[in-house]
Amino acid sequence: MSFEVVKKAAAEFALDKAAQYVSQDPERNVFVMLDFAARVATRPEHKESIRLLREHFKSQPLILKQAERVAKNPKMLSKFMINWVANNILVGKSVRENYARELGVSVPTFILVDPTSACNLRCEGCWAGEYKKSESLEPELFDRILREAKELGIYWIVLSGGEPFVYKPLLDIIAEHPDMGFMAYTNGTLIDEKTADRLADLANFMPVFSLEGWREQTDARRGDGVFDQVMEAMDRLRERGVFFGASVTVTRGNVEILFSDEFIDFLVDKGAVLEWCFHYIPIGRNPDPSLMITTDQRAWLARRVPQLRKEKPILIADFWNDGEAVNGCIAGGRLYFHINASGDVEPCAFAHFAVDNIRGKSLKEVLQNPLFKAYQKRHPFHENHLAPCPIIDVPQTLRDMVKESGARPTHEGAEAILEGDLAAHLDRVSARWRQEADRIKAQKSEAQKSAS
Repeated sequence: MSFEVVKKAAAEFALDKAAQYVSQDPERNVFVMLDFAARVATRPEHKESIRLLREHFKSQPLILKQAERVAKNPKMLSKFMINWVANNILVGKSVRENYARELGVSVPTFILVDPTSACNLRCEGCWAGEYKKSESLEPELFDRILREAKELGIYWIVLSGGEPFVYKPLLDIIAEHPDMGFMAYTNGTLIDEKTADRLADLANFMPVFSLEGWREQTDARRGDGVFDQVMEAMDRLRERGVFFGASVTVTRGNVEILFSDEFIDFLVDKGAVLEWCFHYIPIGRNPDPSLMITTDQRAWLARRVPQLRKEKPILIADFWNDGEAVNGCIAGGRLYFHINASGDVEPCAFAHFAVDNIRGKSLKEVLQNPLFKAYQKRHPFHENHLAPCPIIDVPQTLRDMVKESGARPTHEGAEAILEGDLAAHLDRVSARWRQEADRIKAQKSEAQKSAS
């Protein structure tokens, strides 16, 4: 038995006991657990992360109140701590680092997988709307991806599509991998009572519901009655203690709604533990550049989201504006990559280009593809991490990487962001934002100097 196996088993046992302990009185016992974790942590970065988390909980007691509300399922809390903390971070990190040295490329923290491109809705402007709707991963292939991911130290899988819950074998396959953590972007319309019961029993699967705002905004994009169906699904999961979140596409017309006190408080009251924020990018079905947020709106988000993090008991991620937290772009295999329902291996959910297909190749092999190497060679794409994205912040780099690697578009029309009117529009948008991002960075630097 290897040292890593023993280490993993010991960590799982300790965290399972800790989860049971914390769930009895989250508001008090979480500090006892964090103090213990800080004492046994061996790596300086782990100790620092624990210290920052402790300070955050101490200064934001509302988050613990939210934890107390949603910690109705001890199995869910235990699985979260074992799979995300022990397996993916404490054990998986060293495994990934060893393989990265062996392969000469990054081994990511998680993989985004589309089990199917089929969907029961037809949302306006869907980023995946131009993929062929008949594509699905064979169950054996999906299972192989998960097994090979664990061998590489990757225990976190994010699912999208299409609609993941359209994929019939989904929950049966996940049941075969209880040591992994799964999160799925879902329209929420297929989570009935039976599915909610199954999710509560699995306890390692967190749905993240797609919303555009209130009923008016959500139904306008997704169809009449969808908002109410999502609300019912949220209620079913909250009653069973299943963690869930919300995913929002930020456009020029809904940005102030999505980040209003009223909407965030509403998500908290429903029981959401996180909100993922995606800026609209003109790809997929009927791309519309006029929906992209303005420079002023993005600058407002850069101020507004940190403010909300201090005031609200919910984790908020604004991926494009959070580049400073992750040192730039996370795609291209650096921290994640995308396998679509055709098996094409894409650098991210929004860059629909590929060199390799997972059919007939292992994860080790596709991680070394020339498009990913082109990404990692150029990263970061801009010295200011407030402008991390090679699609909307530094678009010339995406064109260069696609050309250098010989990557092909993975659906008809994907190449539109590389040339013509749309490419010219992205050049103008990105130039304005880079100028504003430098101004924001200078202001932050000046504020830090004044504070010290």
